[in-house]
Amino acid sequence: MDADASPAPPDWPTLSVVMPAVDEADHLPDALAAILAQDYPRPLDVVVAVGPSTDDTAGVAAAIAARDPRVRVVDNPAGTTPVALNRAIAVATGAVVARVDAHAELGDGYLRHAAQVLSTTGAGNVGGVQRAVGTTPFQRAVAAAMGSRYGTGDARFHYGGDAGPIDTVYLGVFRREALEEVGGYDESLVRNQDYELNIRLRDAGWLVWFDPTLEVVYRPRRTVRELASQYRQYGQWKRVVATRHPGSLRWRQVVPPVAVVANLAGLALAIRWRPAAAVPLGYLAATVAASAVESARQDLDVATTARLPLAFAVMHHAWGAGFLAGGAEPR
Repeated sequence: MDADASPAPPDWPTLSVVMPAVDEADHLPDALAAILAQDYPRPLDVVVAVGPSTDDTAGVAAAIAARDPRVRVVDNPAGTTPVALNRAIAVATGAVVARVDAHAELGDGYLRHAAQVLSTTGAGNVGGVQRAVGTTPFQRAVAAAMGSRYGTGDARFHYGGDAGPIDTVYLGVFRREALEEVGGYDESLVRNQDYELNIRLRDAGWLVWFDPTLEVVYRPRRTVRELASQYRQYGQWKRVVATRHPGSLRWRQVVPPVAVVANLAGLALAIRWRPAAAVPLGYLAATVAASAVESARQDLDVATTARLPLAFAVMHHAWGAGFLAGGAEPR
């Protein structure tokens, strides 16, 4: 990205990076290295909120903090993302607060350019493209699905688009005053807390701004089980947010539950009325066709292409099933 694409603010604001981390011992060093290598004109303040983990996330975070005074570690006994973020924000010092996840890596110049965009647009939150990158064939298939309109609908932060106001962005770089005005992250939301926060920011009159030149590398889940669990939770907590904010529901979020119902109904009815099988078979054909298109567009290898229909199907059906199942309103 060109860090000089827009004029720099006359006075660079202080900037803090906040990061939740649970079971991220493998990814945390690379995520923090990408932050600490940023060319921001003022010293960075990085706060990692570590939750209960099955690996040595706490030890890895502590070792990095011991080597670099810019990094601090706070405890997050609740283990949930919104609690981690609020705890980190509470001790961070920056007038600008950038959220970064432990399985994400910032592109060169990300923080500098985000601060410029905040200044020139007056937005309360800015963000860019989530560039999913995998190493195994299945991870690469998930990454390809995430970067496809067939996989994610019209969510620009997955594949790019024009800069401008938007409903939500990936991660986010915030004005602290905007976060404080709306009360930070809702700690009752295990998932979808970022989307819900952006709803409240927009309701309060703040712009949420998308800039495609801001890019973050994201590491997808490694197995079908992990992906299904992730997307089931996405759908479940989207249902909670949609219940609280009915006007926030987008067409791309309605399609997966409709697909689940239609495909299951088609399979059930096909037992006695064979033409009903056209519905799930139609979905299968569309998924295979979309996989072929994406394979050509993204220049995928054979192993990745072979797994792409599975990635699409898991994302669609796990999200849709989670949305349909919903869940008890969190306390």
